[in-house]
Amino acid sequence: MKRFIILIAAFSVAFMSASVLAKKKVKCDTIQNGGLVDKEGVALTTGFDDWGYNYQGRMFKGGYCDSYRDALWCQEFADVKLAMKWNDAWISNKDCDGDYLLDRHYGYESYIGSGAWLTNHQSGEYIGDDGEMCPWFYFVKIVAAPEKAYTDNGNWFTEDGIEIGPVIWGVFAIIQQVENDSCLSLNGVQYHSPNGPGFGQY
Repeated sequence: MKRFIILIAAFSVAFMSASVLAKKKVKCDTIQNGGLVDKEGVALTTGFDDWGYNYQGRMFKGGYCDSYRDALWCQEFADVKLAMKWNDAWISNKDCDGDYLLDRHYGYESYIGSGAWLTNHQSGEYIGDDGEMCPWFYFVKIVAAPEKAYTDNGNWFTEDGIEIGPVIWGVFAIIQQVENDSCLSLNGVQYHSPNGPGFGQY
């Protein structure tokens, strides 16, 4: 069974009035304007690219290994299908800090407190112990830990001590997992955050 989980800097201007500062807007570059690139320097365009990423729509649809540019380590999972969606704080479809890359956790020093979230759908099949074909499905919701949250024994907790969910990738928490696999008698929700599985509160 293949189970896996998968600044804006503040500034001041001498003698500038608060009303003038309030009207100042940051100019952001968009994918449609051209000139933005991915982390490998390839120009970004709207719609789905060759790997399955649609950065304008903040989504991915393709093979699991395609999401990692067909990396050598990933070939064991090459037959796994993957769909992802994320919000602007996870990966924006704009560049507002002038580095020609899509912004991540814009306005925050890190993902902590940014409200970033990601959903991850995976599916595939394998041969069971009795030779039967076993289809499986996996879904997970992941959020950036909120400000003042803390970790304990592998889990993120709110400032008030309510469990958010297991730690993943350091600053993120799993808030919901759903898994279906009839060959392993898995069906439905496997984890549900005691603090709630909704995105808005994070």
